[in-house]
Amino acid sequence: MTHNPLVSIVVPAHNAEVTLARALDCLLDQEIVDWEAIVVDDASTDRTPAIIAGYVERDARFRTLSSCAYSAAGARNTGISTARGHWLMFLDADDWVDANFLAKMLAALETAPDAVAAYCGSRRVMLDGELTPSSISTEVAIQPFETFARRCAVRTHALLVDRETIVELGGFDVSLRTCEDWDLWQRLARLGKTWVMVDEPLAFYRISPNALSRNSTQMLADAEIVIARGFSPDPRVKHPALAHANGALDANGRTASEALAWFALWNAASDCGSGSRSIDPQSLRALPAGRKWAREIAEVVVNGLMVGSLSVPAQLAARWDRFGGSLTGLIIELGKVWDNPAAGRRIQYQLEQMLLDVDDLAAPRRLARTLGIRVDARNPTSIDLPEGIDQIYAYLMIDGQIEAVVQFGVLGAVTRDHWIELIQNVVPAERLVDSAASLAGRSPVPQQAAGAATSNTLAAEALLSAAERRPDPDSHFGKLAQLAAEARELVRSSAEPAPPPATPRRARTADRSDRTAFWNSYFATEDPWKYGSLYEQEKYQRQLEILPAGPIGRALELACAEGHFTRQLAPRVGHLTATDISAIAIERCRARCSDQPNIEFGVLDFSADALPDEMDLIFCSEVLYYLDDLAELRRIAKKFAEALAPGGSFISAHAFVLRDNPDRTGFDWNTFGAQAISETLAATDGLVLEQSIQTELYRIDRFRRLSPDDVATEPVIDHVPIRAPIEIGVARNIVWGGARALRRDVARNERRQHIPVLMYHSVADDGPAALARFRLTPAAFASQMAWLRANGFHAIGSEQLEQFIANRQPFVGRPVVITFDDGFQNFADHAWPILRANDLTAEVFLVTDLVGESAKWDADIGPPTRLMDAGTVRRLAAEGAFFGSHLATHRAIDGLSSSDLVAELLRSRMFIERWTGRPTTAFAAPFSVTDRRLGRLARECGYRVGFGRKHGPADLDCDPIDLPRIEIRGDRSLDDFVATVEAVLEV
Repeated sequence: MTHNPLVSIVVPAHNAEVTLARALDCLLDQEIVDWEAIVVDDASTDRTPAIIAGYVERDARFRTLSSCAYSAAGARNTGISTARGHWLMFLDADDWVDANFLAKMLAALETAPDAVAAYCGSRRVMLDGELTPSSISTEVAIQPFETFARRCAVRTHALLVDRETIVELGGFDVSLRTCEDWDLWQRLARLGKTWVMVDEPLAFYRISPNALSRNSTQMLADAEIVIARGFSPDPRVKHPALAHANGALDANGRTASEALAWFALWNAASDCGSGSRSIDPQSLRALPAGRKWAREIAEVVVNGLMVGSLSVPAQLAARWDRFGGSLTGLIIELGKVWDNPAAGRRIQYQLEQMLLDVDDLAAPRRLARTLGIRVDARNPTSIDLPEGIDQIYAYLMIDGQIEAVVQFGVLGAVTRDHWIELIQNVVPAERLVDSAASLAGRSPVPQQAAGAATSNTLAAEALLSAAERRPDPDSHFGKLAQLAAEARELVRSSAEPAPPPATPRRARTADRSDRTAFWNSYFATEDPWKYGSLYEQEKYQRQLEILPAGPIGRALELACAEGHFTRQLAPRVGHLTATDISAIAIERCRARCSDQPNIEFGVLDFSADALPDEMDLIFCSEVLYYLDDLAELRRIAKKFAEALAPGGSFISAHAFVLRDNPDRTGFDWNTFGAQAISETLAATDGLVLEQSIQTELYRIDRFRRLSPDDVATEPVIDHVPIRAPIEIGVARNIVWGGARALRRDVARNERRQHIPVLMYHSVADDGPAALARFRLTPAAFASQMAWLRANGFHAIGSEQLEQFIANRQPFVGRPVVITFDDGFQNFADHAWPILRANDLTAEVFLVTDLVGESAKWDADIGPPTRLMDAGTVRRLAAEGAFFGSHLATHRAIDGLSSSDLVAELLRSRMFIERWTGRPTTAFAAPFSVTDRRLGRLARECGYRVGFGRKHGPADLDCDPIDLPRIEIRGDRSLDDFVATVEAVLEV
């Protein structure tokens, strides 16, 4: 009986005398011996037949066939027709596989009995023997057909496939000169069966100058056929999987035209590498221009460039002169096709960074926009900037070794002083000591104090330092100073008038030991508590409602303040003595009530001074909180009782405070409140509670001094709602529903290394569905802020955050940084009132060129959201909001030239400073996109804090110019928000 081998290996060979032996030898090296090799001589005219004959004579596993197909596809089909193995492998005569190839591939297939194919990674081999990095497509194992419908993701010899299935599919399509393997793998994948992956580079593919893969015209013509087949039914596949019967899915824009554009891009890059340009840039129009695709486009370009130039990645930068002009022209044309030059620049920067990341910089590498160099870290020299270069990629060398890698944007020549400043910020000081420097007659870089690697000081003050040094106008700092001057002139000449400086409010004294001075400081500004507000007036009305029935002869008002309630009380009593500890308040009270003849005014400290006696009524509102402690309250309560005539009334009006009962709504003040005051008065000998009017925020109690023969009765308790609107000055101190943690308690007990920096965008009920992730409803945002408030969080700004990090000072209590990108008007309309009501603040990052306009960057999604204007920014800044830069135009920075990036950083900062009257030191990168230029350029433009693409909590080890944030999404629940923030507390 004829033995059928496990694997049949088909080797087409046409004039392969140079490479064939290497290919056949790799089969002899296999650990698995149960194979046959069918070597098909395809009309060779060199020594190929003789070489084949030698292997056939030496080992019976080799067989030979002759063919006149003049194509690899036809020769392979000839071999398939006589193959006997269960599995097929196709090995071209100039390629080879690892000695473990069959063993590992077969082992993988044994783990998946239903698999139709196994595939592995591969590496290209250049003419000089250099190997490219390993390449493998993981998505083939996940979605084989959707992958092969769009591209050929596996090398021809990196596969083992089921022979019977290949025969049923009809083998290779001989009408295709190229892409015939792709076409067959696509048909095989359409069956919907399993493909298993061996994640190792076991296949080696030799690149030849004469390979058909370098014929871009033919490759593109054949690829168009294969892709079209992939997106339509294929009658050649008799039993396709139902999901693939009609072809690939046009999901998420991944269309046939886009797939062809990706293949065209690879061929265009290959052409550039070989010195030709046969691809029309218009064929690239369907490529996605979005930021997230820039790196993938650059990777495809590098891949094609390697084949075209016959170079491994580490050689490409050194060979830039051969193809750089052509390649840069292609990328510029791509930007024009997209009508988006910034997208082209983004790809150029990404590409050049990829090339230099793998280069040894043995010699300077001048690319289109980047200069790659080595710099002696102990003795740097000035470098003139070649035309077109606006970025430097440098190895900082010490004793012939790479000490650090730096990449930074430049505007002009880099002077020695510039290098020294940069080096001191990235190289430890002790490494810069060169004891031989003076002997060699050169000046080493001077030492700097420890901690230089994390210090922002030098870079943050670069503009000032440059001005002091009067930099060369052609140097980097000279160009920077020129751009700063242009930005200042633009801001100065803008039509927007500068706001008048705010009148400073007189600071209140913090020393409560001198009570008179303390209260006079409160009344330094008239009407400190907004006595005329609807909330206060409603409270006054209820205080009048609780007055005892019948005539009231002598009344005493304690802490009458400026007399707003005094005017309303006086007509209800015979004689009123209005008193306050502050002479300033009394004079205002006297002026307000000058037409009331029954009022007597006097300065009185009711804690220290004697009270007039035999009073029919004593009124005391909103002041007992300020006593030192409950012991003093008990003492004062006794004084009140003694000052009343028998049967006289004492009325107290005070707010509920969380310190009394944190489980109910109350004011977050560091004192006792209405509950403790009422309980103390009720426990005072001679006083009995007669009536109480209680709201959710305060209670008004009327106590009566008992006569000797009086009998106390049950008090009347009335619960009433608050109908008046509550002004922000009051609302920000309220914690509705009670608090799970009080700020003062966590500040006393908690120190932490991490802090949540929350990132929001929009707060609105409606908007485009595509932007739902970036939009919270006002109700959802209010719930989140209320949770923060009830759990003891307090908000800080980025400037405070930077100070904590700079001083390595643990965060006190539960701080949070709340940030908003873009500066939408709905922040002012919805978010800011909610924040203020919860005694929180936020930092808003403004797109300064568009202030007062709309979010044009979202115009292709739906109606652009309106942005705050300068007047709104000015008002909110005066109310306590912080503002930072979201740059000037909302363009992603990785597509901006270094000059444009600096210009946006400068004018954005200067406009915000004009509107707010405060220094602007923070920025957030638009779209959270950063690159290696941003941090240093931002420092040089005066920024100290930056937020980029990093996600997660910030901590004391973060670089302040590249801080992470936590995105708060609009499509997540309150529970998700709570879990996110609590996770930071638990770190």
